[in-house]
Amino acid sequence: MTWFRKPDGPDPTLAMAPVGPFADMAPPPPPPVPETRWRKWMRRLSRGFAIFCVSFLLLVGWLALTAPLSKSLEPIAPPQITLLASDGTPIARAGAIVDAPVEAEKLPKHVTGAFLAIEDRRFYSHWGIDPRSIARAVWSNVTSGRTQGGSTITQQLAKFTFLTPKRTLGRKAREALIAFWLEAWLTKDEILERYLSNAYFGDNTYGLRAASLHYFYRHPEKLTPAQAAMLAGLVQAPSRLAPTRNPDLAEKRMKLVVNAMVDTGTMTAAEARAIRTPRIDVRTRNTLPTGTYFADWALPAARKLSDVGYSRQTITTTLDARLQSIARRVTGRAGLGQAQVALVAMRPNGEVVAMIGGKDYAASPFNRATQARRQPGSTFKLFVYLAALEAGWEPDDRIDNSAIETGSYRPKNSGGAYSKDISLEDAFASSSNVAAVRLFGEVGDEKVIAMARDLGVTAPLPKGDPSLALGTSSMTLIELTAAYAAVAANSYPVEPHAFKADEKGWFENLIWGPSRFGSGVHEDIETMLRAAVNRGTGRAARLPQANYGKTGTTQDNRDALFVGYANNLVVGVWIGNDDNTPLRGISGGGMPARIWRDFMTEASGKRAEPPRPRRADPAGPVEPLDIPDISDIPIGDRTRVGLEGGDAVISTEINGSRIDLRLPIQDRTPEPAEVEPPAQVTTPP
Repeated sequence: MTWFRKPDGPDPTLAMAPVGPFADMAPPPPPPVPETRWRKWMRRLSRGFAIFCVSFLLLVGWLALTAPLSKSLEPIAPPQITLLASDGTPIARAGAIVDAPVEAEKLPKHVTGAFLAIEDRRFYSHWGIDPRSIARAVWSNVTSGRTQGGSTITQQLAKFTFLTPKRTLGRKAREALIAFWLEAWLTKDEILERYLSNAYFGDNTYGLRAASLHYFYRHPEKLTPAQAAMLAGLVQAPSRLAPTRNPDLAEKRMKLVVNAMVDTGTMTAAEARAIRTPRIDVRTRNTLPTGTYFADWALPAARKLSDVGYSRQTITTTLDARLQSIARRVTGRAGLGQAQVALVAMRPNGEVVAMIGGKDYAASPFNRATQARRQPGSTFKLFVYLAALEAGWEPDDRIDNSAIETGSYRPKNSGGAYSKDISLEDAFASSSNVAAVRLFGEVGDEKVIAMARDLGVTAPLPKGDPSLALGTSSMTLIELTAAYAAVAANSYPVEPHAFKADEKGWFENLIWGPSRFGSGVHEDIETMLRAAVNRGTGRAARLPQANYGKTGTTQDNRDALFVGYANNLVVGVWIGNDDNTPLRGISGGGMPARIWRDFMTEASGKRAEPPRPRRADPAGPVEPLDIPDISDIPIGDRTRVGLEGGDAVISTEINGSRIDLRLPIQDRTPEPAEVEPPAQVTTPP
């Protein structure tokens, strides 16, 4: 008996095989029918067709994602946006000059003919790629050594709409595929319209309509043959051939286009001889700055507000032109030397009304109010004391104010001013470092960090680092100022914004409304902020009306800050060097507090005190050395040192008799050097 290998599947011949005792006498199954060559080819063709279909579907899906047809309807450059101050005063204009798209059927024949003659003579006969143009370009490149393009109008539309200008084989392959894609789904006139509406014509102008209005002050439907020829000649090298910059080159290129129009029959030789160079008529020139510190910060949000399209936009911002002028004036006369300054003024709801990002935008557009991350110093103590108040502490509660002599981190108070203990209010007003670090330890870093996050601080805040209490984590001035705005509004978080925000309805406020501080917390922190200005380190910022604020100075006086609010304005001021070198004698309670006071005084409509003349030092501003802050620090059991009316008052008891000693002092108290770790800084690019 012959043994066979068991087949992998059921054998259909077994159904016909005899069974029983005569099964062994059954004839063998018939041999398989050999596959013919025709069937092999059919199977291969069917597999190849299936692979082609799958590849085609994948290609169509890839093109639909990477080259959506709707993208060719959008301007390739962001349209021009004009930003206005809140009173309608133009403050900046940025973006490209674009205008409404053109329609091919409404354009004169000599307009479309000029572009076709010089750019793509066989536009209406090819399928997106012109082999003759490519062969001619290759031959010219080989024989003459000059680079000549062979791209069709469809390829050019694919290139500047969907691709980058990099010249690589991969990009050229994608360009060809997208060109076929455009030709398959759009008519020739639609392709031509999108090309003319997006091509670059120099002078920051995109699209034929914008170019014709810019150079000749007329719509493209009314262009003369000479004007059309000049515009058609620009697309080869717009920046170099722009008639406002190189009229001779533009004229030479125009004549080349005219000759091409004669070759294609768009105009006769007689008409070409009558062509004269058109007169350039530029009516509108941008006299506004393309950028300011505020405009650079506001522009990304303005782009989101504007509609996607070709129309130019004019958007009103929250900037107050009068307050911005005051900010420039008070920072400009401060005698900064080589030091830089930043100022942010906002309403308690976050509307930014003034912004100074440095001394000179033209010299350095780096915005030190929104981009620079610097240490906030003692202004960060706001979060420590807020967290303590939320945890149940009271302003009159006392905390150890003696020197820290154990542990790895030993911060010191300015001038060695210590006492057995001190109230939280006095510790905040005098900016006691040791009290702040001990309070930070009592409250816990998690609660302090959570409070900072609630008030809108997004900067990294490390856990387990006691120096955080003294403001060693870098952040921007605008987010620090917004945190103080949350206190002013008794509502958090406050998000700084450059445009009027839509007011939420009652239901939205009920569900997603802002949070408020706990009962009594807001009153207590305002009492502390008021004490810091009235009798603490911020005395130079005092105003005739109620004002609230806090000073901040980092290690070696590398950063000096004052942040506070009054008169429905919240203002933060920073002074420092870009290279993070120490300032010479500047503290948060000195020049920043005075800039803050001058700004607030003028903003309220009152005349500010004339600034005292100061000698600008090339190495940086210099201020006289001041006495350390001794406001309300108890000395012993029966002796207190305080401030009253700008004088130092020492009260003591001797043999049951009270003696008060009043000493006039200079009211310019420096902020203590509060931090030990080295400062971190973002350097302007």
